[in-house]
Amino acid sequence: MSLALMLFAFELHSQDADGDGKIMLTVILRHDQTKTLDEIDDHLAKTGFRKQFPPDGVEILSYHIVMGVGHIITLRLPPDKLREVNLAFEHGVWGAFHTEFYPTYDYLKVFYEMKQKDSQGAEPPENENKPAESPKPTTEKPIHPKKSSKRSNQ
Repeated sequence: MSLALMLFAFELHSQDADGDGKIMLTVILRHDQTKTLDEIDDHLAKTGFRKQFPPDGVEILSYHIVMGVGHIITLRLPPDKLREVNLAFEHGVWGAFHTEFYPTYDYLKVFYEMKQKDSQGAEPPENENKPAESPKPTTEKPIHPKKSSKRSNQ
C-alpha cells in the first residue's frame, strides 16, 4: 500500500513538466444575462479590468469565449499570487459576471502517452470495435397483452 502511494505521488509530481512550483487555475466568468454586452463591456472599462489584468507574474495560458457560458481563462501563477488574482477578479468583473475558480493541471501529455501505450498493446477482439446493430424495422403489429378489466386496489 505504501509503495502504491509513493508511486502515485511520484506520478503526480512528474506531471509538472517545468517543476517551477507554479499552479494552474481555470476561471469561468459566467455572463450576467440581465446585462447587455455593451453594459458588460462598459463595466470592464469602468473597473479597468482589461488594463490591470493579469497581475505581474501571472500568465494567461488560454482565453476562450464559450457561447451561452461566458469567458473561460486558464492562468499559470506562483501560489503566492492567488490572493492577488482573486482580488483582480473581485474588483474588476464582479457585477458583470458570476465567477468560478478551478485548480487545473495539464493532462494532455499524459493522455497521449497512455494512448500510445494502449495502441501498442494487444488488439481488442474484432467485435469490440463495431457498434451494436440496431434492431431491424418490422411491419408486424406489436402484440400487446389485454388490459385487465379489474381495478387494482392501490
